[in-house]
Amino acid sequence: MIVVTKTFVGLSFQEAILSKIAQVKDTTYRRSTPEEESKGIDGYIGEKPISIKPSTYSTKDMLTENIEAEIVYYDKKKDGISFSFDF
Repeated sequence: MIVVTKTFVGLSFQEAILSKIAQVKDTTYRRSTPEEESKGIDGYIGEKPISIKPSTYSTKDMLTENIEAEIVYYDKKKDGISFSFDF
């Protein structure tokens, strides 16, 4: 059995990012179910699966995770978060 603990801050970042992208794209969003989360999906923008990762995630060579979703990388800043997307 695998137990994954998400931090309150991490969940807050995910919610903020999903909400902002949905607002920009003029669509809805939702958080993922536990089953979807086990596949690396953090939420959906409309029907599009999204994975949200800190920018440091892409520098970890040992990761073998294959995520079938658009990945949004973010940076934590003093006054919030910074991210971009191109889908």
